[in-house]
Amino acid sequence: MLTSGNPIDKRKVTAGILNVGIDEPAGNLFRLTSGLSLRPMTKKPPLPPKLLAECQAANELYLSKKNELKLNKRKIADEIGVSPAAVAHYLSGVNALNVKFASALARLLGEPVDRFSPRLAAEIADLAATTDHSNVTPMVQPRREAREYPLITWVDAGAGIESAGSYPLGISDEWLSSTENAGPSGYWLRVKGKSMTSDTPPTFPEGTPILVRPEGFDIISGKFYVARHTVTGETTFKQYILDAGVGYLVPLNQAYQTVQVEGDWEIIGRAIDAKVTGM
Repeated sequence: MLTSGNPIDKRKVTAGILNVGIDEPAGNLFRLTSGLSLRPMTKKPPLPPKLLAECQAANELYLSKKNELKLNKRKIADEIGVSPAAVAHYLSGVNALNVKFASALARLLGEPVDRFSPRLAAEIADLAATTDHSNVTPMVQPRREAREYPLITWVDAGAGIESAGSYPLGISDEWLSSTENAGPSGYWLRVKGKSMTSDTPPTFPEGTPILVRPEGFDIISGKFYVARHTVTGETTFKQYILDAGVGYLVPLNQAYQTVQVEGDWEIIGRAIDAKVTGM
């Protein structure tokens, strides 16, 4: 209960806002503070020109790529964990950009932070450099540059290619980019069949491009790999599961058969990235 020594006219108090008086203009409102002191509600001051320019640059970059990437403020908001209105405030210059928003926006747009905010790009780099000397993992990592890898056939994957240089630009049918490091021999494959389709994530429907690192990878239970049958030359994409010391190639679709990794099977690459299709 509010007490001030004088009775309060309940007609003048509504939802925490106190009207100056019945005869005062309806828009002339004051915020109710502790001790019943009153202060006018003031408009937020505009951002300094440098910070406003960052917001404008970010918005222009977003507008130039949103159709290509099928991106909207809702998707950005979901990625960061804020409301679409908050995203709009950043892009319109109501609120200044910060590291969290800038790094997430850059990642979604596939562009470096310095395209719209050299200030925050330097701050992210400083954060990463400082963390190198501590045992704390930074919340924001510097963006890795995307690299192009050839999309090849399963026959080529089974035969083994010496390097991505075997498919120079203009010869391979298609090249796809990724920020993941697949090494100098990395390549993309399109998933065949429905054995890796699942009702719950992860799922790799037929036609999904997967990026394969064929060299310098570890075999870890639960990760996804491309394997080749040494006799028939058949290649397959499955999840590797180690159970009681025995390795298995496991499909995500339970209608398909699990294969034990024996002498006739060898793992020839690890899938480290995939692209969502059909959106």
